[in-house]
Amino acid sequence: MPAYGRSATLYAVELPENDVLGSRLWNVASLNPRSLSGTPRRGRQPVPLSGRFETVHATYYAALADAPLSAETRRTYASKTRQYLAWLQTASVDGDALTDPAARDSAVRAWRIHLLTLVGQAPTTVNNALAAVDDFYSRRGIGRAAAERAALPAQAPRTLDKRAQRRWLRAVDAHPSSRDRALAGLPFYAGARIAETVRLDTRDLHISGRKGGIRIHGDGARMRDVPLHPKLRADIQLWSKERLNWPGSAKSPALFLNRRGGRLSVRGAHDIIAHIAHAAGLGDDTTAHVLRHTFAATLVRGGTDLVVVAALLGNARLDTTRGYAKPTAADRDKAVKLLP
Repeated sequence: MPAYGRSATLYAVELPENDVLGSRLWNVASLNPRSLSGTPRRGRQPVPLSGRFETVHATYYAALADAPLSAETRRTYASKTRQYLAWLQTASVDGDALTDPAARDSAVRAWRIHLLTLVGQAPTTVNNALAAVDDFYSRRGIGRAAAERAALPAQAPRTLDKRAQRRWLRAVDAHPSSRDRALAGLPFYAGARIAETVRLDTRDLHISGRKGGIRIHGDGARMRDVPLHPKLRADIQLWSKERLNWPGSAKSPALFLNRRGGRLSVRGAHDIIAHIAHAAGLGDDTTAHVLRHTFAATLVRGGTDLVVVAALLGNARLDTTRGYAKPTAADRDKAVKLLP
């Protein structure tokens, strides 16, 4: 029997529209609901699970509450695991996939094929789902499933080209809020993930004279120190001064505050990025992650050592960083145009 820990309370939280099973909601479990998702949101009920699967799912949620993972990772694992269990309860699998390693492997492989073929999920999304299920089974005490990851396309992640970068930077400069300008600069100039950005506290800033640095907290206890680009340093210094007059600034350690004086949420930060991207005339797919990719690709293609870039990004695997050296769609188009 798995030793997950305590029982959980279930909450409904909105999912992205491209969710695997088409559900608009997932359950988030924790003895403290804010530890996984923040304030619960209203909406339709998630995909139902039978009694046994619902119990297994709730127990896994309780274990996630104490796991050394970011809130975003917990939400993702909770969502993907529920999707897997919803599929598993109607799938035809020999043996008990929740307790038998052989049945587990067979089930996860079949689910992988289901996601890639019938659902049409992108390889990266499928691999994220497999990582969640690996965590689920590891916490049940029977280890990760023997299932290969989906092959990723042999091209670099999406980034902003030079023209789009200029449009983005002009829109940031024109934005009236010093808080939002500082926040928008962190993925682009420091390679910070959006969850890492809202996790920053004022004590993570180290600015003196004409230099500056910031300590970024990744998943678990991982931390990295990133030098501040002069433009980002100036924006953060201006926001730090204006922050003193915001509600709650004396009580909250958070660098980025919302209008009520609490820590800005991931959703709030995402909306700020989306608003600036819209003002720049860029698409809805211009997210903080695309800005982080742009930061990484600029350094790699500029000749920076991959080990240095990996350290700045907080990548645990060098192969992840090496992906930014792969050809882009623009590189392929340029190559074809060389033909007479």
